Amino acid sequence: QVQLVESGGGLVQAGGSLRLSCAASGRTFSSFTMGWFRQAPGKGREFLAAIAWSGGSTTYADSVKGRFTISRDNAKNTVYLQMNSLKPEETAVYYCATAPVWSTMVRTTAPYDYWGQGTQVTVSS
Repeated sequence: QVQLVESGGGLVQAGGSLRLSCAASGRTFSSFTMGWFRQAPGKGREFLAAIAWSGGSTTYADSVKGRFTISRDNAKNTVYLQMNSLKPEETAVYYCATAPVWSTMVRTTAPYDYWGQGTQVTVSS
């Protein structure tokens, strides 16, 4: 049974920062790709960032490149998303997910087979 548990969400002012964490269990964490997505009310799930099992490969959505940083600690079975310069329009539920391989599809929801329950991020103006 794979479990992903996000934490670190909350209320922050525009321009502020948050660091999200996603703790994984039930899978050999170090072998899998991890991704972060978000979903605002009434909108689809949006890709933010992904990191390969070794941490050597990362990819970001253009909208967050230069402001968000994904990282992982395989010893702690945890992936992080450091978010800086947050904007009110980035208010959403943020999800982590795991995929069995790194592929050209990691910027879509397609390869991800397990998802966390999400953590709310609210950015006030």
